[in-house]
Amino acid sequence: MNEDINAVNRMRAITISREYGSGGGEIASRLATRLGWELIDHAIVERAARELGTSQQEAEAHDEYTEGRVSRVLNSMLYLYPASMVSTPPEAFLSDEDYRSAVNRIVRAAATRRHVVIVGRASQVILAELRDVLHVRIIAPFEKRVAYVMQREGVDHHTAESRIHLKDHDRARHLQMEYHQKLEDAHLYDLVLNTSLLDLESAVEVICFTLQQKAKELATKTVELGPAVGVSQYPGQPQDFRPLAR
Repeated sequence: MNEDINAVNRMRAITISREYGSGGGEIASRLATRLGWELIDHAIVERAARELGTSQQEAEAHDEYTEGRVSRVLNSMLYLYPASMVSTPPEAFLSDEDYRSAVNRIVRAAATRRHVVIVGRASQVILAELRDVLHVRIIAPFEKRVAYVMQREGVDHHTAESRIHLKDHDRARHLQMEYHQKLEDAHLYDLVLNTSLLDLESAVEVICFTLQQKAKELATKTVELGPAVGVSQYPGQPQDFRPLAR
């Protein structure tokens, strides 16, 4: 499919939320290459570390987790052994709130630069109010994801299962705790794709088509969009309802 460049250029970003092992990261990479846009993934962590004056390792400990693992240990030690922690540098106690604020700024700045594909980091929530951003969720059945992780990461079945469970739990808890949203809520997304039937290149095609369609609707008022547009009334009343209680 050939993209309508003028329409696509009106969009500023695509956010990609993904189940671990669904191929979402690979789809995001192929999509950025296809569009000639910038791919932003782990660079958010690196930028947050620089902004906060902390190590990349500590920033990674906060990335899509409910609480930084390093901070959790250090805070426990501070409570139990305060005297022994006097010489610990301040950046070791990076808070989840500080990290979240930094990520929010970085994601918004990336969208302002335009033409970016942003992977994860609650970007579907941070940029939810922007009409010129397409929000996509990539999913797949558990066993399909196990097979993907085994193939891509060269691990056995048990290890693949463990990694998927851990990542799914951490990402879901992170969005719930930090942004009070459920990761699987379909209303956070313009498009949810199941890669159990779609190969990755076909998924890119569907996203590009949806991107163009959303771009073409930017000039239309939101009240003029939706499933009611262009449909007529049923010839009769639907019959599949229980009688209303009186």
